[in-house]
Amino acid sequence: MVSPELLRRYPFFSGLDEERLVFLAKATQEGSVAAGEYFFRDGDTLNNLYILMDGEVAITATLPTKGREIVLSTISPGEVFAWSALVPPYQATSAAKATSPCRVIALDCAPLRARFDEDCALGYVMMTRLAQVMRDRIRAMRMETIACLAD
Repeated sequence: MVSPELLRRYPFFSGLDEERLVFLAKATQEGSVAAGEYFFRDGDTLNNLYILMDGEVAITATLPTKGREIVLSTISPGEVFAWSALVPPYQATSAAKATSPCRVIALDCAPLRARFDEDCALGYVMMTRLAQVMRDRIRAMRMETIACLAD
């Protein structure tokens, strides 16, 4: 378990009251992944949402016809990844690979999903923030695609 104070430092959890932060903190643990290791691969069932504390993570996809892995986006400290852990069917839509040694906060999403049924306000706040993460990723990939096509 990480402390509620640690969670409060990250924008994804900002503005949540103490009771909700304590609940979330109880569903977390710190972890580390070595450079070159995968957090998960495309199609894996996801149980955890990750907040990157230190390091860098590449969100990747494999080109089926070439068998080559390409980087779709890069996750920096303070950012959230593995959003599919909160969205049915809870399967990864890409892979996440540590490009340097990483420290993360792993949030177990099973108790969080159950809590959403009782605490709709928490569910609304968390899913709105998750939608913002997805919006930002789509925007970044769109800009990168436009830049590639313009060359």
